[in-house]
Amino acid sequence: MHILRNISLAAAVLLPFFNIPMIVRIVRRRSSADISTVWLMGVWICCLLMAPSGFTSKDLVWRCYNIVNLVLFTGVVIAVWKYRKSHG
Repeated sequence: MHILRNISLAAAVLLPFFNIPMIVRIVRRRSSADISTVWLMGVWICCLLMAPSGFTSKDLVWRCYNIVNLVLFTGVVIAVWKYRKSHG
């Protein structure tokens, strides 16, 4: 079971890193027009609401996932809002 826990921990830390290509794409294009702000805020609010559970959990995998995901998805939120073009 020790190897399965290590694999799970690695996946929990690595999974949120898939947000980085989205951030890089937004910055390179200097536009976030293709990102739905409803989707963005829905996901981010859910991450924020789950964070207390993750931060206080004794489960290392859940705790690490929550911390890394919240940090990196907050980076997506910042990039989207920074490069959001105003319509009007």
